[in-house]
Amino acid sequence: MSLEKKNIVYLTGFMGCGKSTIAPLLANVLGYDFVDIDNAVEQLAQKSVTRIFEEHGEEYFRAMEHTVLLESGRRKGCVVSLGGGTLTRAENLAFVKSSGLLVYLKTHPEHIIRRMRHKTNRPLLFRSEGEPPDDAVLSARITQLLAEREPFYNQADLVIRTDDKPIRYTVDEIVRLVRKYVE
Repeated sequence: MSLEKKNIVYLTGFMGCGKSTIAPLLANVLGYDFVDIDNAVEQLAQKSVTRIFEEHGEEYFRAMEHTVLLESGRRKGCVVSLGGGTLTRAENLAFVKSSGLLVYLKTHPEHIIRRMRHKTNRPLLFRSEGEPPDDAVLSARITQLLAEREPFYNQADLVIRTDDKPIRYTVDEIVRLVRKYVE
């Protein structure tokens, strides 16, 4: 990890690991702004991520995500909550690594399954009708996607476990670890 000071903290990890919840809290403690990439894409498109996937497909979403990432990465003093698949694009991973400090919020698959079981706004997990799959299918899909994405997540500068830890403890741990790398 480079010892140069950074003024952007990127949070990565699989859906359900806590990125969107932790980012604004972390930003507040650091005195930074925050951006949630998925929310920013929804604002730009003026439709939900699920709708974008249904109407235009994943590649269209990923192109919008890349545009939002580049805009977010040019900010000063910002915590950016990345989408679960943002880093699977080589250009996104390279940009994140060069422009900020990357923190992986690592969560055990069992916790992800529990957190995602009743969510219907995750287009890569659910059938097009929005129907949640049974637990076995959900588990298999999460395990498959996590195996594909973890090599990207593992390139993070810091890894923080989020399993059954209260959010405030996770935020405190991140703050303690990132303070020496942020301005």
